[in-house]
Amino acid sequence: MGNFQRGARAFALAVAVVASSSAHATDGYFLDGIGARSKALGGAGVADGKDATSAALNPAGIVHADNEVDLAASVFLPFRQATIAGSTVESDRNAFLLPNVAINWKTLGNPYFDAVSLSLSGNGGMNTTYPASANVFGAGKAGVDLQQMLLSVALAKKFGNVSVGVAPVVALQIFQADGLAAFGGFSSDPSALTNRGKDHEFGGGVRAGIEWAVLPTFRVGVAGSTPIWTNPFTRYKGLFADGGDFDIPANVQAGIAVDVSPAVTLLVDYRHIWFSDTNSVGDPSTLLAPGSLGTAHGPGFGWNDVDAIKAGVEWKYSPKLILRAGYSYNTQPINSRDVQLNILAPAVVQHHITGGFAYRWSDSLDLELAAVYAPREHVSGTALNPPGIPIDLSMEQFEVTAGFKYRFGENSAPLK
Repeated sequence: MGNFQRGARAFALAVAVVASSSAHATDGYFLDGIGARSKALGGAGVADGKDATSAALNPAGIVHADNEVDLAASVFLPFRQATIAGSTVESDRNAFLLPNVAINWKTLGNPYFDAVSLSLSGNGGMNTTYPASANVFGAGKAGVDLQQMLLSVALAKKFGNVSVGVAPVVALQIFQADGLAAFGGFSSDPSALTNRGKDHEFGGGVRAGIEWAVLPTFRVGVAGSTPIWTNPFTRYKGLFADGGDFDIPANVQAGIAVDVSPAVTLLVDYRHIWFSDTNSVGDPSTLLAPGSLGTAHGPGFGWNDVDAIKAGVEWKYSPKLILRAGYSYNTQPINSRDVQLNILAPAVVQHHITGGFAYRWSDSLDLELAAVYAPREHVSGTALNPPGIPIDLSMEQFEVTAGFKYRFGENSAPLK
């Protein structure tokens, strides 16, 4: 069986697992990293692609990957609380499975590209499930569930010490809201506000990037994505601004990788996400007025754009073992003025402490592990309706990711 057939079969088996699961926050509602290596390095690595999963960050990096399938799954534990007038309620669904899969093929001798990668991963999301006894909005059980899944085919070519890559992206968004009937008088269409079941919408965009080895020990990388333009959530056109519009924001990440020794690499990245360009996310909730939800430039969650700094270190401890650690900080997306609507999406964490390792099990198989801890953060403000009620939002996160890398071609290179 050829390399393509072996890889395609392994990818197909993994897709069923990924497609049945949801993805959730950390840089706002974007994931802070995809795959065990990225997560262990605090989400850094735009200048240091080494595996098939690199396509999700910088498509240019796949030229350094082997013929391989990367599969990882995270157990994500976000603990969300809202304290309303001194009474604390907790979202009661606190465990999520977040898998991702990617496959890479070397295409040596092809005049147009040197590698092609197919990847399926979560981009981000948000979820809250407050029990009926909490009575958060005076309408029984309340919460939202947003899932975003991205499928892309990345193509990359190396020109001397510069690699470039491009990856058209197809997106699937799934959304559901419950228990928001108390906002009926504020909706332009109360029949499309809440309790409408799951809405599935598709969209598309493009991710592209470049990686430049300025010196053998110093690399620079830049990658970015256009907005992922998606169809509106028509079942919830009375909730989201612009008749249910919920495009996935554009983002860009730039960074450096420095080999301070043959065994140690330092990585530092900067990331910017344009949340404010999607009106349903960025428009302030203070626009709330009778009949305003769902209108053009109507009330949103009031999120700011997010800037994040990510740093990681990778130490090749032995030919079979690599140790990793990292840290990430992102600016606060949520303003105090918008706390009432963000009870549904209290993505307030800002610091992420990470670590992990990769172990060469055999010539064809590597095992990887990563862990992330985001300390509890708070944002406080007052309600819009009824006005003046104090609200405090908080969140704490834990995450453990396990994965493996299976090489299906002639791959005898050292662990990397």
